[in-house]
Amino acid sequence: MADQNRINTEEEQEWISSLEWIIENESKAHASQLLHLLNQKAEAYGINLNGMAQSGQYVNTISADEEVAYPGDIDLEQRIDRAIRWNAMMMVAKANHTHSGLGGHISTFSSEADLFQVALHHFLRGYEGDHPDIVYWQGHAAPGLYAYSYVAHDLNEKQITHFRQEIQYKDGLPSYPHPRLMPNYWRFPTVSMGLGPIQAIYKARFLKYLQNRELTTYKETKVWAYLGDGEMDEPESTGALAIASREKLDNLIFIVNCNLQRLDGPVRGNNHIISEMANIFSGAGWKVIKVVWNSEWDKIWAKDTSGALKKVMAETPDGELQKWSIASGSELREELFGQNESLQQLAAEYSDDQLERLGKGGHDLVKIYNAYKRAVEYKDGPVVILAHTTKGHGQGEAGEASNVTHNKKKFSLEEIKDYRDKLEIPLTDEELKDYPFYRFEEDSDEVKYIKQRRKNLLGPLPSRKEMDYDFKMPSSKIFKSFDSGSGDKEATTNGAFMQLLSSLLKDENMANHIVPIIPDESRTLGLDALFGKVGIYNPKGQQYDPVDGGSLLQYTEKNKGVIIEEGITEAGAMSTFIAAGTHHNTEKFYTIPFFMFYSMFGFQRIGDLIWAALDARTRGFMIGGIAGRTSLSGEGLQHQDGQGHLFALAFPHLEAYDPAFAYETAVIIKEGIKRMYQKKEDLIYYITVNNDSYSMPKKPSGVDQGIIDGLYCYKEANKNKTKNKEVNLLGSGAIMKEVLSAAQILEEDFEIPVSIWSVTSYKKLYDNARDNARLNNIEEKKNQCTTENAFSENDICIAATDYIKALPLSIASWMPESYIVLGTDGFGLSDTVDELRHHFEVDASHIVWTALHELYNTGNLSKKVLRRFKDQHNIKKGKNNPTEY
Repeated sequence: MADQNRINTEEEQEWISSLEWIIENESKAHASQLLHLLNQKAEAYGINLNGMAQSGQYVNTISADEEVAYPGDIDLEQRIDRAIRWNAMMMVAKANHTHSGLGGHISTFSSEADLFQVALHHFLRGYEGDHPDIVYWQGHAAPGLYAYSYVAHDLNEKQITHFRQEIQYKDGLPSYPHPRLMPNYWRFPTVSMGLGPIQAIYKARFLKYLQNRELTTYKETKVWAYLGDGEMDEPESTGALAIASREKLDNLIFIVNCNLQRLDGPVRGNNHIISEMANIFSGAGWKVIKVVWNSEWDKIWAKDTSGALKKVMAETPDGELQKWSIASGSELREELFGQNESLQQLAAEYSDDQLERLGKGGHDLVKIYNAYKRAVEYKDGPVVILAHTTKGHGQGEAGEASNVTHNKKKFSLEEIKDYRDKLEIPLTDEELKDYPFYRFEEDSDEVKYIKQRRKNLLGPLPSRKEMDYDFKMPSSKIFKSFDSGSGDKEATTNGAFMQLLSSLLKDENMANHIVPIIPDESRTLGLDALFGKVGIYNPKGQQYDPVDGGSLLQYTEKNKGVIIEEGITEAGAMSTFIAAGTHHNTEKFYTIPFFMFYSMFGFQRIGDLIWAALDARTRGFMIGGIAGRTSLSGEGLQHQDGQGHLFALAFPHLEAYDPAFAYETAVIIKEGIKRMYQKKEDLIYYITVNNDSYSMPKKPSGVDQGIIDGLYCYKEANKNKTKNKEVNLLGSGAIMKEVLSAAQILEEDFEIPVSIWSVTSYKKLYDNARDNARLNNIEEKKNQCTTENAFSENDICIAATDYIKALPLSIASWMPESYIVLGTDGFGLSDTVDELRHHFEVDASHIVWTALHELYNTGNLSKKVLRRFKDQHNIKKGKNNPTEY
């Protein structure tokens, strides 16, 4: 039934004619302005136009009459492209022929090859200029970039032969972009999927931050991110789009490779992924450029005056479009153009061969070039290019537009022959049996062309460099100021850290390097004391009077502000941390990020990004504020962190510390700055601090190395007054206060000598013991690790931590037999600190009880004494196990 509310055709035509007159006699910009005004007016009347602007237009954004000529040698570039495609396929096929099961991906690059080549030949700038571009490559297309570098004679045949064979061969190539494994080539890890988009946004934003602070000369650097359409389902892919438009990041370009397929099948079989993405990005304020159809369509679109073809394309789901990707001309004539008389007339003058050449814009060099040119020239915010491609493009029977193409790793000889013929690779049938690579001679026109293009664009890509920079350490007085302790005043390690950070921001060697990053918990952690001093970064400054204006802690935004207050997004904060912690790979300048997060919202929330940060060789400090299961009263199950340090055990090249005293915090941060920025070690320092108030002691002499190594004796036992068996109490972080109280009870009430040990890092102890045990095993040595040097086999050791017991148990194999651990296994609960510590059995009374019980078990204490303490200190039988909640 016809829509009774639809306006009549004559009135509709009047509106269209009016719009056409404005475009022809005024300008497109003026037409856009009028449409915007109409949209505003419609919204004022409650008319919902959401999605109408983009979803119905499945056509190219840039019309044929707007295009400029392609500046390159298309014939030459196509010969280069065919060689690259061949080597990308052969790299995967050869590796899996030699070693079945190695894997690899061919079809993603097959769909993206043209997008890469136009960028590499004409747009992406290298390191040798004043404005090097930053590129986040789509991870699954890695074989294609290796193939490009091979054809360019930047990689050799041994390297690409050893694709995904990194252990067997020193020159083996990693599976995906991994700077940790290939530091001179890859700059950023983009697998797992979704990590590339969010990193790119915050990298572009960080470059603007440096520009506003006048700390960089790179004004024209662009950040490019190549993404897959299936990847856009990841929350990280689209979750931060708004910040890019809000801060007008005109240095950011996304290219979404819309090949319509993910691993298992269509991305949106019943809908249009391109239209959906256009709506999402335009709604977030991005400039959207759609590259949907190739040049062969231009004349057909021009003849589609009735809009019949546009209507059919807008209504045809991706599942059908995927099938048409490999349809013959006769099939297209029947299935697409045979739907009505208007479409039949459009196709009537075209032969089947001509119809078969109707293809996708993401494989048309002219269309791609013009999209890139428009994106680079756009100055009003971020740009996304939605490029329509075919997954497995050119692979034919070996996986083109097939739902299983993602898993295509092996090729039969017949498939290889077919691919060779399509690409016109000059290899014989006999040569194909050896899975050969193919490239042009170094003095060929093709290689000269690549080299000249990259010379014009100022250096080869992909490439990663660490810029030399003469870094000067901060004044030693900053760190020594914590040696004297706090005297009679109580303090917290959280407060000590904030005091230290404030001092670093004033230091002449450090002020311009420090980048404080926090996801909306500044006041909780005490960073608000710096709001007025250094300001919160906002490119627009502060265009309002804050409600707390005039107060010492007022919310102060500046376009040259130092603090990056991200809002409630740990993922965004971590992405900024990566941007800052890798900036020395962009220019000769270190930025030192301090990412401060609240409670458990670190490893638990953004573990994947932390792993990516270590892969990227990021340097910087992660500060876990109000850390530990029992240090955060009232907040309960989803806040209290009893597992952060356990997670940290799994992360290589990460140093994890849980200091108990202010001087320990200072020693650790000084060492971190020295190792990361003077010695240039690619590490991340994870340091937990807490809000437990107690008197900060003076630093004992000679303990610095112990603090760094993870263990030192804070107080030796006094054995002169008694012959009782000595007990060693091990404490760290917030629970050290309980350990000190327990030691006092044991000494004063029971005359038991106690040595108190500060465990600043269980991870350091574990790493040291693990590596030492391996060395002793393989090289038949008898070296002792840190804990074995500290304790003898007959010692009694009680370790108490605000983290789960698995953390101190990680070193159990290298501790005495009498080694008992107390921890906070189970969910957090809402209550006071004292109640929480008693519930989790890590308070002073449970530490004393555990020590007495172990003395009893080893024959060093009477049962009478044990029972008396149990009755006096509420150590009850039948108490609920904390893990049962």
